[in-house]
Amino acid sequence: MPAHKTSAWPLAAVYVGLIVYASLYPFLGWRDQGVSPWVFLTAPWPRYWTAFDVISNVLGYMPLGFFMTLGALRTGHLRWAILLAVPTAAILSMAMETLQIYLPARVPSNLDLVLNISGAALGALVAWGLEKLGMLQRWSRFRANWFVPDARGALVLLALWPLALLFPTTVPFGLGQVMERLEATLADLLADTPFLEWLPVRDIELQPLWPVTEWLCVLLGVLVPGLLGYCIMAQAGKRLWFLIWMVMLGVGVSSLSATLSFGPEHAWVWLSESVRGALVVALVLLALLLAVPPRAAAALAVLALGVDLSLINQTSTDPYFEQTLFMWEQGRFIRFHGLAQWLGWLWPFATLLYVLSRVWGKEPRN
Repeated sequence: MPAHKTSAWPLAAVYVGLIVYASLYPFLGWRDQGVSPWVFLTAPWPRYWTAFDVISNVLGYMPLGFFMTLGALRTGHLRWAILLAVPTAAILSMAMETLQIYLPARVPSNLDLVLNISGAALGALVAWGLEKLGMLQRWSRFRANWFVPDARGALVLLALWPLALLFPTTVPFGLGQVMERLEATLADLLADTPFLEWLPVRDIELQPLWPVTEWLCVLLGVLVPGLLGYCIMAQAGKRLWFLIWMVMLGVGVSSLSATLSFGPEHAWVWLSESVRGALVVALVLLALLLAVPPRAAAALAVLALGVDLSLINQTSTDPYFEQTLFMWEQGRFIRFHGLAQWLGWLWPFATLLYVLSRVWGKEPRN
């Protein structure tokens, strides 16, 4: 297979960072227990484990093995495809489990190590199997037919968008709410130092969102990924198909997030009449913009992101939302807390940088 540019390597690099954060969260209370950091390797198998633990450890490393193998295959390194992915995942998992022995909130486990390596191997085999079945060549043809040649950045961001939606948000599709926690973190870091006086202090406390502002945030939260897709697709018919699948995926993942947080009976509690109205208006606006040039779509995305981030970072988190976060931070979703949280925080800012580069760069061609 000839070498090609691929989004797999950037996705693998991003995923490594997310694994490190998710494995070491909450990064507090580092201490030396006076035992070997590798003591878990010779310890008996854990007596108490659940199906959720097994599945989460396997699925957690599957994307890493998949992306690394896919990257090797797409760049012509057939011999190193699986040989690169599995040992890399093993070294990463070993490092994470070893470091967890210094964190009171985490427990290293030889079972987790085995499951992580198994997940990476499974992901690598899936990528290898898809290549043998010719699916990668079909994807290459599909990508060349649907997207502009330099679409890697947008494809990576669009692939990460559903994962970012998994983490609970104050407003549906309201990613990028970082101001309140950023201020609190900076205050903690600068406590008992003269630099604390330099920290800007707001004259007015953050306030809950007005209903109309919340409605607008939902609207903009749907517009942004739609316009991002328009940046790398020029044909209206293809954009329409993308729009349909994007909204279906966004609604489905938002319901999955509610299910994980509150149970299946509350899967659609977030889809209020106001949210449904904002979704409909967003769909209408994106349909009206089907013929807009890619650079104009990027410019509109910059505007939408600017307004959305400004509005959502002027609101506070209510006690109900704080309770939801506590369930993720302290409950069984602690493994995914850091990963999903950072995606939810940073995705809009990474997208803003990307669409700005589209506005300043050359007009993409199909």
